Amino acid sequence: MRHAFDLHLHTHYSADACGSPEAMIAAAKQRGLSGIAVTDHNTCEAVAYLTKAGLMREDGLPVDGFLIIPGVEVSTADGHLLCLGITLPNMKGAPALEVAAAVKQRGGICIAPHAYDSFRAGIREEILDQLDLAALETFNAAVTFRGFNAKAAAYAARRGLAGTSASDAHHSSAAGICSTAYELSELSVSAVLDAIPQGGERTENYLSFSEGMKKNFGNWFRIFNSSPKQT
Repeated sequence: MRHAFDLHLHTHYSADACGSPEAMIAAAKQRGLSGIAVTDHNTCEAVAYLTKAGLMREDGLPVDGFLIIPGVEVSTADGHLLCLGITLPNMKGAPALEVAAAVKQRGGICIAPHAYDSFRAGIREEILDQLDLAALETFNAAVTFRGFNAKAAAYAARRGLAGTSASDAHHSSAAGICSTAYELSELSVSAVLDAIPQGGERTENYLSFSEGMKKNFGNWFRIFNSSPKQT
């Protein structure tokens, strides 16, 4: 069965994001997605919160037909790296190769996001070439210049890597505007992790001007967040 996911988004557990975990889930459901990956910056607090709240399961199965994939976006010494299917301690500032090794040891996968975006800490080719990647984010809705997505797609093609499309949403209004869909025998975290390297069907939409402004001034917009963090 075909299932679509937004594999890169941030809740208010990221310092520059506003959406509560519940709001991100609701927005993705409204857009017809089967699940999301929670990839906050250098923290897995949202994963712990969602598990405690009963909105995700430790066995990797869906709750009420919706799947939450645990993850984190690590600000490595070489750039940002999406780590999916696992949780990690804070590894901010560690070399990307070290982070990737820790992810593999825990049974997760790595995706390099916005790799060519020189304004947003994308990992450069000399490091990308050394990383064990399951896929490359070939379409990021919030990329600084659209040509960066084209460069990422060209690199993925040269290396034979699958591509993903994701919103990189920092507000619930953008959650799920991009997705990658896979044919899965079951809706589970393990099934999604197995499918990602095989490639899926991408839905690609850029952030609108207003959404881009909200993301760029995310810290300011946090004052309008009506659902403060719960711990």
